[in-house]
Amino acid sequence: MTVLNEHTGEPGGAGQEPAHIDETVLRRVADAWPRRATIRTDLDRIAEPGEYDEALPDYPVRLLPFAEHPLFLAAAPEQRQKVLTLAWLVYNERVIAAEEHVANPTFAMIMHGVFPGADGVHLKRAVQQTHVDEVWHTYMHMVAMQRTREVRAVTGEPRYPHTVTYRRLLEADAQASEQWERDLLKLVWTTVSEISVNAYLELLSRDDTVQPLHSLVPRLHARDESAHSSVMVEVAKALYVHLNEEQRRAFTAYLPKALHAFVAQDFEVWPAVLAHAGIARADEIVADCRARSGNGLLVRDFSGIRRIVREMELEDRVDFDFGTE
Repeated sequence: MTVLNEHTGEPGGAGQEPAHIDETVLRRVADAWPRRATIRTDLDRIAEPGEYDEALPDYPVRLLPFAEHPLFLAAAPEQRQKVLTLAWLVYNERVIAAEEHVANPTFAMIMHGVFPGADGVHLKRAVQQTHVDEVWHTYMHMVAMQRTREVRAVTGEPRYPHTVTYRRLLEADAQASEQWERDLLKLVWTTVSEISVNAYLELLSRDDTVQPLHSLVPRLHARDESAHSSVMVEVAKALYVHLNEEQRRAFTAYLPKALHAFVAQDFEVWPAVLAHAGIARADEIVADCRARSGNGLLVRDFSGIRRIVREMELEDRVDFDFGTE
């Protein structure tokens, strides 16, 4: 008997029944994987990337929360360039953490039957393919990071904290008293990550002002994630229908928490980055930025989660302001 099954009671619970899964979506995504997956179609572009243009920045300065802070602007050009190099590495660390610490463990749990309802052959095919893709994505970002370290002669880096998305998962996990709650937290964090990650990747994927490889890797990654988003919508539907009412309330309560964790600006990482680049008063710079109204979000596209909330008919249960269309 799986962990969640010990707590579900009667499948489905009370209240309105959620939307049923669309098996044709899962079958279509799974059948297309051999032709679509970047691990099959773009391996050479990662293994043998183009020339590195040392004049181009490694990361868009506009994405730094302190881009217009006078103390940052007063720093030497080489110090600001070092911040952008480290910011690119931090960007990749956040992607890798989402794959390695959140998504992949959850996909393994789904495949091993921890969550009831994941029995369909097309669902299992699509989830296993997604799992393979995510391991490949970690490799892509790892290769890109290593190339940057070599070209920019990065011989030392500050000690990065856990990413904000993963930190908040650990905090929520520590407050959970039951195993099914901890399992459900991982499922919800993975659902939000897989459905929203393109918004994070597209911060760089279309940017022609940075190193070509630094936009190529997020762009290739995003192509796979477009399929993963459809998979996770159907997976969430398939598993949600087997939750009891208490677990459904937990699922919908966790969704906004996971979304806030995913879109947040990670202020904890920047003091060490600035200090490592030799920029004085790093804590003051970050404190000023944190205090500024409207500066707390790195990602502002909520369309993916808005989609799953609608498709699962949870609009009256999920407490999150998605804003206007």
